Amino acid sequence: MLCCMPGVAFVPALLVSWSSAAFIISYVIAVLAGHVEPLVPYISDTGTKPPESGVFGFMINISALLAAITMYIRYLLIEKQNESSHFVRSSCNMFTLCMGLMGCTGMGIVATFQELAVPSVHDIGALVAFGSGVVYITLQSIISYKSCPRWNTYFVCHVRMAISVISCIAFIPMIVFASKISVTKIDWTPGEKDYTYHFISAICEWTVAFGFIFFFLTFIRDFQRFSVRISTEIHED
Repeated sequence: MLCCMPGVAFVPALLVSWSSAAFIISYVIAVLAGHVEPLVPYISDTGTKPPESGVFGFMINISALLAAITMYIRYLLIEKQNESSHFVRSSCNMFTLCMGLMGCTGMGIVATFQELAVPSVHDIGALVAFGSGVVYITLQSIISYKSCPRWNTYFVCHVRMAISVISCIAFIPMIVFASKISVTKIDWTPGEKDYTYHFISAICEWTVAFGFIFFFLTFIRDFQRFSVRISTEIHED
């Protein structure tokens, strides 16, 4: 089905499908193995212990690669559109790409360094991944508005901005409440110390993560109209 999509729409479609599967599969395995409680664990909690740690690490690293490819193609699309419309500075487009690639690097760190094994490195990777990701989708939302009405509809722009705003709002309490947790663990139970902080922070983390997924989902229609040659030159179909 992905191969039948016009243009390069299969790239963000594969990213969305693969990333959703990565979160869901590792969560199901971790819950069935009794390693985490079913009620809103941290995403990283579902990829800390074997066997789910192997699945989580492998799939998240692939997601990071797919995200980087998607972001680079998005950069090329904007550059091509900008040749005739001049709606955004090339330096702004490049900065947005760099922020996105920083987020992908953070994802790779999260996938490679487990939460309990190297907590400090894992936390830095998560902060980079979520922080850079929020900045990336916010900048992309602004660029989308600048490209209206020729390259985007206002409806798509409104959806992207709504996702960005929700992700930004969720990102702040995610960091604030996570910083108040005094112990690093994955087996949380209601009523114990710092559980409320963990619960709120975990809800916000899942909100931001799926905010990214839904945001990339909006790229599919844009990517349908373009194809990328092996030489990385881009042309409109």
